Amino acid sequence: MSEVIDPFIRGFGNTPVKLPLAEVPWLADRRTLAKDAYCMMGLPTVKQEAWKYTNLKDLRKLDWRQADSVDVAVPDSLPATIPSIDAYRIVLVNGRFNPALSDIGGLPAKVKLGGLAQAIEDAPDAFVDRIGTLLADIDEAVLALNTAYLADGFYLELDRGVVLDKPIHLVSLAVAGDTALSFHPRNLIVAGEGSIATVLETHVGTGDVATLSNHVTEVLVEQGANLGHYKLQQEAQNAYHLSTTAVKLDDKAVYDSFVLQLGGCLARSDVRCLVDGSHAEARINGAYHGGEGQHIDNTTFIDHAKPDSQSREIYKGVLDGNGRGVFQGKILVRQTAQRTDGHQLNRALLLSRKAELDSKPELEIYADDVKCSHGATSGDLDEDQLFYLQARGIDEDKARKILVQAFMFDVLGEIQNPAVREIFHDAIGEKLGDIA
Repeated sequence: MSEVIDPFIRGFGNTPVKLPLAEVPWLADRRTLAKDAYCMMGLPTVKQEAWKYTNLKDLRKLDWRQADSVDVAVPDSLPATIPSIDAYRIVLVNGRFNPALSDIGGLPAKVKLGGLAQAIEDAPDAFVDRIGTLLADIDEAVLALNTAYLADGFYLELDRGVVLDKPIHLVSLAVAGDTALSFHPRNLIVAGEGSIATVLETHVGTGDVATLSNHVTEVLVEQGANLGHYKLQQEAQNAYHLSTTAVKLDDKAVYDSFVLQLGGCLARSDVRCLVDGSHAEARINGAYHGGEGQHIDNTTFIDHAKPDSQSREIYKGVLDGNGRGVFQGKILVRQTAQRTDGHQLNRALLLSRKAELDSKPELEIYADDVKCSHGATSGDLDEDQLFYLQARGIDEDKARKILVQAFMFDVLGEIQNPAVREIFHDAIGEKLGDIA
């Protein structure tokens, strides 16, 4: 393999085990194995089915440096664009926990919240079976890259029966330096049996130089727990954002997820949910807007492994200019998952002749007693609706704006938390205001 096509192999230097926590043997071993695996695989190419519609060739053109090896001016306050919400706030700057910008005082005693690196350092053996467990069967180069550089991230664990009084707000801030900068945070969320919590992720960036954030989040929702997990991706224009979220649901667990992607030049959200309990519910929803020069990819996989559970999946997107969107959604129903109820829908508006959408919905069913469906549509605005608004004295530009925003706002109704729903509503309104 030529070094020209893979700058991250150069970035490994001698070995990634020189990162913090190198004294933790199991972690050092996993980093080394992951580094070797990545060197074998290299960055994905469009020849691989999972990456057929998202080309990472531009990543190979930049000389990426690790965030921890680059001096950057960390701000002493958060950007004004960060949504305001009454929440416990935890901040990652270039993938590292920043206590000064965080506000996690007053948390209930049975809630652990902070940086993953500190948590591993305090009790390394406690994380041996937690880190990577939900990703064991996934053979992906970007995951291997994340593990090779695993140094910090976000850690949340709720004990049995805890009900959080307000959301956890994770702010991931990418601060660019003078050269292309990459970071690879690993996040871990454990919602204990019967617990109830909401987690809002906000991803933003500063600076004009390219950044690459390669997030991996492992989420375990134990029996009877209810977790709302929402993500707002508003990174800078030169940002590359890769995100993998692996979720496991136990009996009667509920996972309510929504991913809103608005920023970055190339962004991919990959949500993989294993429904490993009966009477569990997975809600995997999202929305996106891709304007000029943007490529937005939403990939999902819901794996029903136990009977009597349900999943709901709705994604809506708007593409303008030469914006490109990708939706790959698969629902797998195993033979053991009788009486599964799973539905998937992807809809998109193409507002320009240059805009493009690749949509690939899939159902793979081995059980014979199920209710499953999927669908995908794309097209321009409804001319009848446009005419109806113009007939009432609304000019064409404003009428188009109303219809586009209504299209996007409609899917926000899937979000169970009203405060988060309002934040996402405002973010969409701000972004779409420029295209109407």
